[in-house]
Amino acid sequence: MAKQFYIKTFGCQMNVYDSSRIADMLQQKGYTPTVHQNQADLVIFNTCHIREKAAEKLFSDLGRAHLIQLEREEHGLKTIIGVVGCVVQAEDEQIIKRAPFVNFAVGPLMYHKIGQIIDDIEQKSDRQNFIYTDFPAVSKFDFLPENKAQGACSYLAIQEGCNNFCTYCVVPYTRGVEYSRPINDVITEAKRLLATGTLEINLLGQNVNSYHGEDSNGKERNLAYLINKIAELDGIKRLRYTTSYPADMNDDLISCHHNIDILMPYLHLPIQSGSDKILKAMNRRHNSADYLRIVEKLYAANPTVRMSSDFIVGFPGETDADFQATLDIVNRVKYIQAFSFKYSRRPGTPAATMENQVEEKIKKERLDVLQTLLFDYQTKFNKSCIGRTMPVLFEQTGRHKGQLIGRTPYMQNLHITTKRDNMNKIIDVVVTEATTNSLSGKEL
Repeated sequence: MAKQFYIKTFGCQMNVYDSSRIADMLQQKGYTPTVHQNQADLVIFNTCHIREKAAEKLFSDLGRAHLIQLEREEHGLKTIIGVVGCVVQAEDEQIIKRAPFVNFAVGPLMYHKIGQIIDDIEQKSDRQNFIYTDFPAVSKFDFLPENKAQGACSYLAIQEGCNNFCTYCVVPYTRGVEYSRPINDVITEAKRLLATGTLEINLLGQNVNSYHGEDSNGKERNLAYLINKIAELDGIKRLRYTTSYPADMNDDLISCHHNIDILMPYLHLPIQSGSDKILKAMNRRHNSADYLRIVEKLYAANPTVRMSSDFIVGFPGETDADFQATLDIVNRVKYIQAFSFKYSRRPGTPAATMENQVEEKIKKERLDVLQTLLFDYQTKFNKSCIGRTMPVLFEQTGRHKGQLIGRTPYMQNLHITTKRDNMNKIIDVVVTEATTNSLSGKEL
């Protein structure tokens, strides 16, 4: 009987992509996936260190996994437990100290070693901990097996790491400096995904629009060049990219939103705060005026484009006036979706030791106000779609018989009830109902 593996993924879409590639490696070794952790011979937690209490959540999960590990041992079954991702990079010593039963821990740039690590563990009778947190000189992508589409929408990592060093962020410390995959490697992977069923490709990077991969002649090319190349491939119906950094939103890239029909009219463009004082303290390379100029250029290039964003509330030194500036930006841009969080200290980042840390009570109050405003604009946009015909890519089944769930060009969840086989297809749907978080519709 084939051994089984279970992966739990936390955090960003890059982690989702990484987990899928880890799954590819494990299946190549003969493992099969399971959704039941207590049946798994190999349990992996792919971690994120961006949000508050990320490490504590991991240790809670590890504690439960250890209980399952001990229970399986009583029945003569061995369970390998591994941790990968950004928490490993930041907390490797704590993992070994607080969870010595963990068999291996690898940072996000080293997970291509998992296959060899598992072989080493299986060959040794005594428990050993394998820890890899290096920043290798050679790209992990060079060691990964060929992947295939898992559905009609596929994520494709083209860039990793970040050079911006925002004062609140751990990414440069956990994912390293920026690395862009060569153009030909990206195109080859895109072709393989399209040949195996992908209709939509979402290009991924911590700072995706800083992409500067080399072409076959060794010349650096930007994201706009890559998007144009991918848009020419046979079979591609939709194209997206995330996450973008405002200062790297150049005119070439903005022009793509005018010239390339398959580039979806939804852009995640995080501003974090509307206050120039706070943006400077965050070490963001833009101010509010810069950001609004970029938005105006995007709207001019394609009036159908709509934005989502990230916001941090209660950054050290944020006053009522600074917070009002954030509300003003929201009222200017009218985001159709957004992610908003209270500032939380990340050990090792400059902001963690800044003076004038904002009280938790004030952060909560401000977040409530901001989210109320954001949800209001999200609801208004969703309701404005009622009566419109929208192309929807259906990717999963719903809870009810005949129910399918898909995404519109604006990343809205939309569900229909149908007797047709519309899974992994793009279908025109008339929107009939709308709530803050989803749409309902009828197929034409």
